[in-house]
Amino acid sequence: MRTDPSNGQAGESRQTYDQKLEFVLQRAAEVFAERGFHRASIRELARATGMSLAGHYYYFRSKNEALFRICDHVLRQILDTFEERAKAIDDPLERLRLLVFTHLEISLSHMREMKVLSHEAESLRGEYLAKIRQTKKRYYDSLASILREIRGDRRGNGRDLRLAAMTLFGSMNWIYTWYRPEVDGEAKRLTDFMLGIFLRGFLGGEGATARRAGRILRHPSR
Repeated sequence: MRTDPSNGQAGESRQTYDQKLEFVLQRAAEVFAERGFHRASIRELARATGMSLAGHYYYFRSKNEALFRICDHVLRQILDTFEERAKAIDDPLERLRLLVFTHLEISLSHMREMKVLSHEAESLRGEYLAKIRQTKKRYYDSLASILREIRGDRRGNGRDLRLAAMTLFGSMNWIYTWYRPEVDGEAKRLTDFMLGIFLRGFLGGEGATARRAGRILRHPSR
């Protein structure tokens, strides 16, 4: 029976547990990113951390749980960070820029986790898959709501909004395949460039909203 992580293991503090879990998640993500979920074994996950199988089982009961924890951790980190930062921002264009910046900023420091989330999340089964899909939907709904507010289309036009949202997610999620820091720069530069392309297509080049978007991109608040 696994010790309750909230109480620690043999007097282990919650902070120590969280630090070790972060390390284990990083190593498991490396294995899944290189080998793929189906080819990787629980022994390989344990070997990557230098732990025994028994020690590894303290953090993950199964390979399925390991994959879930990796995907859930990075996805919630993006979403929770964005929601906390956006609390004081009313302008939907500024919130959109913040969402893109937060997604890219965290992705750049979690490239393997983002690869695993993009490629392997649908390999999950049962409750784990349902939970990841629920969190993804929460994130999608946040973006779609911002886009609807920016365009001022109260009727929603769900098909167009879905296409726009998935296009932007696609641009952000696949950054691990092409990003070169020495050429492409940091998250702020990527945000300005990516969002500029997206908004020109989403809003067109005319209208007050499009002009305001241009000003925000030229003079961002962050």
